[in-house]
Amino acid sequence: MLLRKTPVALALVACFAPITGQAQESPSTSPEATRLGEITVSATRTERAGDAVPNTVTVYDKKRLQQRDARDLKDLLEGEVDLAVRAVAPRFTAAGSSTGRGGNEGINIRGLEGNQVLMMIDGIRMPQSFSFGAFSSGRVDFIDPDMLVSAEVLRGPASTQFGSDGLAGALSLRTLSPEDLLGKGKTQAGFLSASALSVDRSTKLTGAFAGAAGAWQGLVMATVRRGHETRNSGENEAANSSRTRANPSDIRSESVMAKASLKIDASQHLLATVDARRRKVDTEVLSARAASFSPSTPTAVVDLDAQDQIDRTRVSLEHKWEDLNADWLQSLKTQVYVQRSKTRQYSSEDRYVSPDRIRDGLYEEQLIGLSSQAQTQLSGHRLSYGIDLSRNRINGLRDGTVPPAGESFPSKPFPDTDYTLGGAFVQDEIEAGNFSVIPALRFEHYSLKPKTAGYSGGQVVSLSDQALTPRLGLIWRASAGFQPYAQWALGFRAPTPDQVNNGFANPAQGYRSIGNANLKAEHANSLEMGLRGKLAEALRWQLSAYENRYRNFIGQETVSGSGTPADPLVFQYVNLAKARIRGVEARLMWQPLSGLHLSGAIAKASGKTERDGVSKPLDTVQPLRANLAARWELGDWDLQAAWLHSAAKQASATSSASNFLTPSYDVIDVGAAYRIQPGLRIAAYVSNLTDQKYWRWSDVRGIAATSPVLDAYTAPGRQLQLSMRADY
Repeated sequence: MLLRKTPVALALVACFAPITGQAQESPSTSPEATRLGEITVSATRTERAGDAVPNTVTVYDKKRLQQRDARDLKDLLEGEVDLAVRAVAPRFTAAGSSTGRGGNEGINIRGLEGNQVLMMIDGIRMPQSFSFGAFSSGRVDFIDPDMLVSAEVLRGPASTQFGSDGLAGALSLRTLSPEDLLGKGKTQAGFLSASALSVDRSTKLTGAFAGAAGAWQGLVMATVRRGHETRNSGENEAANSSRTRANPSDIRSESVMAKASLKIDASQHLLATVDARRRKVDTEVLSARAASFSPSTPTAVVDLDAQDQIDRTRVSLEHKWEDLNADWLQSLKTQVYVQRSKTRQYSSEDRYVSPDRIRDGLYEEQLIGLSSQAQTQLSGHRLSYGIDLSRNRINGLRDGTVPPAGESFPSKPFPDTDYTLGGAFVQDEIEAGNFSVIPALRFEHYSLKPKTAGYSGGQVVSLSDQALTPRLGLIWRASAGFQPYAQWALGFRAPTPDQVNNGFANPAQGYRSIGNANLKAEHANSLEMGLRGKLAEALRWQLSAYENRYRNFIGQETVSGSGTPADPLVFQYVNLAKARIRGVEARLMWQPLSGLHLSGAIAKASGKTERDGVSKPLDTVQPLRANLAARWELGDWDLQAAWLHSAAKQASATSSASNFLTPSYDVIDVGAAYRIQPGLRIAAYVSNLTDQKYWRWSDVRGIAATSPVLDAYTAPGRQLQLSMRADY
């Protein structure tokens, strides 16, 4: 047994004990963020009820997404006790620090984040995160929540289902389709929504129209947002490095999507999709300015302006065949797709008397792929099997003026690389009386083939390997109120091109980075055990405990050097000996009256890495978090409230004694919506009702406790959101 130090039942009971009293809900989270029992697809790649899978899945369906009307995924997932979206305050520099430049960088699932979490939209992988020096490209801002009709978060390794990258879990998103608007014989339908938020002084307008004619259905949709910097609780407005107010910025984003569906016959249809998203951010980085200027500081920064832009476009064609009366093959779904994404970050720096500097960074991905999945229903069995093939052409470029000593522009941070994945999986869902047994197996091959043209960072090597990832799930429906479950799964994450091949040197500052031709894929060995139950359909609960063990854990380390020009620090991605994360969670949903929904959740986890016999805490693990929430749907009114608690980060749970430790905090949110008439709804939400000053651990991790500008990293204070939606 991996869970051996404490009896599982005692740990779970201790974890669940604080969930008492009246529950409340939040505009920072869906009102039923801990809801159990919705239909999930990501857990097994087949439709199953959320309480009929052997692990933990959160499902945000169409109704919940509309009720929240979240600005982004960070707002949507804020109330989840074991998830976080990292977004550091933007306080970057032109050529040195990338602090906060990646925006909403990525989702953290039970202590792991970045490229260790698989993110997909309509079954297509989202762009990877990438950082190099002052350049930092996140992942979450490529997603516009207004385009979504469902969002699922899967905990635990997802490699058996989807292949590489799902080491910690997966975020699976589905965009709106014509049939999601058309229904009850409608041939035309659509909606128009508008909202305004005080937190970033933003406004948003979204519209969609769907129509049907014979065998054809179509959808067109667009959303436009205009806003500014996210406000914090800092009060210093100085235009220099002592500033704690957010740096001023202008943010503009547009998303468009079109879909066309053709019903070929009773068993099959085609769906074509084109979607595009662009987001631009212009920032006046006042925090990068020097507080004073003199001949002794010739490189002092007088002004720094930045222009960042991300673009993502996708074209896909899906064919689906389904005949439930067929003998051996009941369904077959195949999708081919092309996706291109680009991140460009430009900085213009005015220095006191030294030459002014420009930095112009670019990161691009061109993804092409095919996915096919079939199902066969047998007596007591449901077989699923399929293949996934993709090739991602990845490249980066660094350009500008006044390059670092010993370097010339333009240059590549890593060689242009073709990253190929090919996998095949098979899964059997066995129903035997009160037991469900779900074994699955996947074989995956990956290869990285770099090109030497234009790259001068050192030796270039190719890398290829394969992984076999089994999974076994078990559910025992002993009774309605007592249903144990367990899942054991292996997972892996292939190294990224910049980890295998990279090279950069700044001799004057005494540091350089090098590639690692011997880098191995990360591997996970995960076990989750839990109990579920329901009482008279009104109360559902879930207790779970998990332990995830990792080997060949990848991290960037200082492998040699003292930091002088003669003996520079050498940074390199290496395989750490091992890592481990373990935790316990509890969830509860209760409907004591018609229209009244109460929920609660609590999660606690710990993690550590170990290398060469030296163990240290894993900083990406969140402190204990708990929430209580309520929603009351009363006639035309929809009322909600929530309380979110986060414990203080303990010194024993951080890797460095110099890290700032976030104090505990409690945040209360309230909201109300009113249906003026069928199809017309207005809503108002107040987040952080008490205007509390607090820091999220996910957003300040790594900030020194002695920093004089800690207030710059605070979360927003009291904020108001107003919205209106008209459906027709």
